[in-house]
Amino acid sequence: MTSTTLVTALPSPAFKLELHRPVLASTEVTHVGEAVAVVIAADRYLAEDAAAMVEVDYEPLPAVADLRAGAMVDSPTVQSGLPNNIVAEFSMEFGNTEQVFKTAPYVFAEELMQHRGGSHSIECRGVVARHDTSEDVLTVWTSSQTPHAAKGILCALLGRDDSSVRVVLPDVGGGFGPKLVFYIEEAVIALSALMLGVPVKWIEDRREHFVATTQERDQLWNVEIAVDEDAKILGVRGQVLHDHGAYSVRGTNVPYGSASAMTLPYRVPVFKLDVKCVATNKVPVTPVRGAGQPQGVFAMERLLDRVARELKLDRDTVRSRNLVPADAMPYETPMKNRAGVAITLDSGNYAACMEAAMHAANWKNFPARQEEARKNGRRLGIGLANSVEGTGRGPYDQVKVRIARNGLVEVFTGAAAMGQGTRTMFSQIVAEVLGGDMDNIKVFAGDTSNAPLAFGGFNSRQAVMGGSSAYKAAKVVREKLLVAAAVSLKCSIDDLTIEGRTVRSNLTGECADFGELAIASIGLAGFAIPNEIPGLEATEHVRIDAMAYANATAVVELEVDEETGSIRLEKITFAHDCGKMIHPQSVDGQVIGGIAHGVGNGLFEWMGFNEDAQPVTTNLAEYLLVTATEMPPIQLVHIESPSPLNELGIKGVGEAGVLPMAAAIASAVDDALADLGVAIRQVPIFPDRLLKAIQFGNMTCKMPQ
Repeated sequence: MTSTTLVTALPSPAFKLELHRPVLASTEVTHVGEAVAVVIAADRYLAEDAAAMVEVDYEPLPAVADLRAGAMVDSPTVQSGLPNNIVAEFSMEFGNTEQVFKTAPYVFAEELMQHRGGSHSIECRGVVARHDTSEDVLTVWTSSQTPHAAKGILCALLGRDDSSVRVVLPDVGGGFGPKLVFYIEEAVIALSALMLGVPVKWIEDRREHFVATTQERDQLWNVEIAVDEDAKILGVRGQVLHDHGAYSVRGTNVPYGSASAMTLPYRVPVFKLDVKCVATNKVPVTPVRGAGQPQGVFAMERLLDRVARELKLDRDTVRSRNLVPADAMPYETPMKNRAGVAITLDSGNYAACMEAAMHAANWKNFPARQEEARKNGRRLGIGLANSVEGTGRGPYDQVKVRIARNGLVEVFTGAAAMGQGTRTMFSQIVAEVLGGDMDNIKVFAGDTSNAPLAFGGFNSRQAVMGGSSAYKAAKVVREKLLVAAAVSLKCSIDDLTIEGRTVRSNLTGECADFGELAIASIGLAGFAIPNEIPGLEATEHVRIDAMAYANATAVVELEVDEETGSIRLEKITFAHDCGKMIHPQSVDGQVIGGIAHGVGNGLFEWMGFNEDAQPVTTNLAEYLLVTATEMPPIQLVHIESPSPLNELGIKGVGEAGVLPMAAAIASAVDDALADLGVAIRQVPIFPDRLLKAIQFGNMTCKMPQ
């Protein structure tokens, strides 16, 4: 290997420490689950037994298990030789917050502790590698979201050129963020296949997933909001401590996502958020569905609920007075992105979205339902939260569309199929241009040999980027197809109609099928071809630098058991705007999946570590995932504000459901217990801690051990 270190974190000037992962740990390990040796056997059973025989002489070192303690100057460090545990530090700000907060009529402060766990896709990670010695090609099949990034890293680590490494993604059983990064197992299995000359396979089990696959974790927020007498926002400021884990695997994008998402739905004149990323001796942190944005939404929505409570206003009133209005779109916010360019909200009607959700949830009549329930000894509450998410991260994704000799329309893309309907999406976009027959479309996804330039699946980007390129390529192929058909059928292009797998002359009724036109377009030596460029194919990589901003409103109705602290969800109403919907049923599935993920974040999921940074929730009996029995009826409301940034008018939707859910649940619990003075300041909301809050009127910001 040309290197024994994995440098995978996105570059940032915020970094203060370099915490890159070794391929295998040698002199020091920094978290439970870090790989130190590899055992290869003829089957998994032998390998497991042999691995148990590996003896490692560990000398315990002081551990950093809490981000607050880790940020202290006298804290032990997560690795020997480090000056401290502050991995990165940055500020996001615009305007003069100091002056605004000095003169504001009202200033309210909150301390919030937020925890998110792992992704826990139905399929854990896995890698298979094979070296074809006759061609000298290393092929790696991996459960990943980013095949092209994996290929680039493998080439660099192994000292191989691009043509000698191929990375293929089979259908991946869920990604949700942690599979977008490159792991040591991918390097080790690839190298093992090269060294041994035989195929090598590694499949992660669930316990390994708990301790070796990246997660999200704790964020501690100390934030303030300044408002005037009418509850108009004057400014927001605060500090965030972010648990970074033991290594820098993806960089600072999780806390960056938290900070940048916080104020997006609202007009906020001044803003300052100081962020510190603190290293701990825990599994490294990378994005999980939403990539930090749910935490920013939670913080903002908690502040707005506090404003409503203090000024004795309805929660929806406070929000409606501050939402970015539809007639201001596209709205250039004062916030700048990582490239220093102002964040511009491309389209949307946030007020209409909130009103639609409230109307569908029968918000206005809830006080009567709540009062009636209270007479019967039941505590009902209702809450709402708004969110805006940047989707479709560019700059491009390459897609090739080709009509093969047999008439089949082939689509080659580097997009990752992770159960989100990628093939359906591409098939529908291309079919609408080329005959309307989705059964005649075959999508080849996630193979670096088919689409050399792509970035993979994350940040709700593939429909926006890959879909736009597929649409443009299909239109080019359509024009070439019509030219070829006009020559074959001896008529004008204007007299042709594409139907299914054929092109028909409107004058004579004569037809030519896709296959014969494809063959004619390839041509024969010495004979003319119908198009200037041979073949019925086109490769496009539409470039879109700006992001398309989707938005949503969640309304949650729930019941709190005052005697046990348990929470039962009664109904979730969710209005969202992802621009033009390509496939409404797929959109519903994505939104509902995100909602379930958000419910888990709000009420159940906790990745626990003790004071020695030892994981204490390493199976699905200790780590609680939401199941069908906890999910209430869900009512979805669709709003379409087409994005002007792409020809299809689409925005991403894969993460929409998760963003506002924890905030809406907290708002509803507050409402159910309003007369007791309970204010939710941490998630997930555990029954025992809620019971204490009912007794004492608050939820303190300390996670359970």
